[in-house]
Amino acid sequence: MQDLIHRLAERQGDLAVIRHDLHRHPEMGFEESRTAALVAGKLREWGIAVEEGIAGTGVVGTLKGRRPGQRAIALRADMDALPIQEATDLPYASANPGVMHACGHDGHTTMLLGAARQLAENPDFAGTVHFIFQPAEEGLGGGRRMVEEGLFRRFPVEAVFGLHNEPGLALGRFGIRPGPMLANVDTWSVTFRGTGGHGAVPHRATDPTQPLAAFIAALQGVIGRNLPARETGVLSVGHVAAGDARAPNVIPSEARVSGTGRSFKPEVREIMGRRLRELAQALAAAHGCTAEVEYRHDYPALVNTAEHVQLATQAAGALSGAEMVDTDFPPITAGEDFAYMLQECPGAFMLVGNGVAEDGSFHHVHTPKYDFNDALIPVGAAYWVSLVHHALGSAGAGEREA
Repeated sequence: MQDLIHRLAERQGDLAVIRHDLHRHPEMGFEESRTAALVAGKLREWGIAVEEGIAGTGVVGTLKGRRPGQRAIALRADMDALPIQEATDLPYASANPGVMHACGHDGHTTMLLGAARQLAENPDFAGTVHFIFQPAEEGLGGGRRMVEEGLFRRFPVEAVFGLHNEPGLALGRFGIRPGPMLANVDTWSVTFRGTGGHGAVPHRATDPTQPLAAFIAALQGVIGRNLPARETGVLSVGHVAAGDARAPNVIPSEARVSGTGRSFKPEVREIMGRRLRELAQALAAAHGCTAEVEYRHDYPALVNTAEHVQLATQAAGALSGAEMVDTDFPPITAGEDFAYMLQECPGAFMLVGNGVAEDGSFHHVHTPKYDFNDALIPVGAAYWVSLVHHALGSAGAGEREA
């Protein structure tokens, strides 16, 4: 297994061409028609059975090993881009204004394609692999829609696995942990309403900017004074709006604030939503206003099963040594809709280092200057191949023979 990365590195140029093409032509969630067509075309070219149109633009490729076996696993990559204007000046920079691959999904898709080609040419495993190319991970819940449309009824598997690049982690290092690894994702908004009035005579008005200001200042008390110190919770303000910049002498009748909540446990999620609502309504009443509160649960926490973390760890360690795999990687308060697949089917989500920029800074995802590291392509593709051999058995892996 340890020479697998080197073998795949010989194809890095061909795979980088695919990645650059995807990067130059990014598509938003549920709009990945060109991307899906490219994926389906490559899979068919390599002799892999393909089904399209799952959750709109999703693609699933199916490959059976040459050795007999009834077991099956699934490997998932995401395909969508973000509404960000690229500022990299790369020769393959986005040609779609206001849209770019700022999270590495172009790389994720390419790594899974590279693994699919390698496995198709050398199907020395028992059972079946399903390659899931998912649309709309970035906030639109493409993973949930695939599950709701019967993904695992149509393609039954014993486990499903995900892989994501991690900027700032050394190139080729892996990180994983059992249990909660990524957070619950919530979206909240509060609208304070008063009468508004003339800024010169505020005593004649009820001013919603007063409870708004008090609410923002008090919000972190929900975390600091309502959650046990050992628990993780995040409440952040992302948007504030009130009044009109052209009329600074007018006290607005409405003030709005919205943001995000992050947690790992259902009980922490409940406390945050309840106390945020109570805080907003109490402050509104204290200032003679009203408050309309919405606290919406979006993505659930991503929870890895211990058995499949162990399997993923073995697969990664077989490539470059156990010391390259951190099995107690700190939980991350970002979210991932792969969590919906793990609610339906056991499995594990792995992180792999995208490296550090030459100047020592991180290549932060979700920024206009982000770019996936092409040197990671053979590493990620090799991890997928190693995982298949360890899960379904091969002469090279010596694990879990069917």
